Amino acid sequence: MRVEVLSGVERRRQWSDDEKARIIEETLVPGARVAEVARRNAVSASLVFGWRRLARDGLLGRGGPALVPVEIVAPMPALPAPSVPRPRRSAGLIEIELSQGRRLRVGPDVDGDALRRVLDALDRR
Repeated sequence: MRVEVLSGVERRRQWSDDEKARIIEETLVPGARVAEVARRNAVSASLVFGWRRLARDGLLGRGGPALVPVEIVAPMPALPAPSVPRPRRSAGLIEIELSQGRRLRVGPDVDGDALRRVLDALDRR
């Protein structure tokens, strides 16, 4: 049986804030997968997720990327243009008095055939 004794201090890699920020930025690219980014940078995915959480909470170094919550909502419908009352134009306005005190006002842009049909319908009542 062979026994190997390892001596010395266990060495852990120390990642600078700039390196952490660079790795986090790689994970933010659309389509990026944290596991692939971690593997490419020889770091565990769980460590990268931890860095992302610290960055989101503003606790990772200074000047690194800040992760903030984002909510995507449907675009708001366009608001209609405010209605501006048209000035009353009396030029070309026709006022027709009907039975029972009713009045029909017709502007100059009315279609003649449509007006004829309306008047025929009212005449039949």
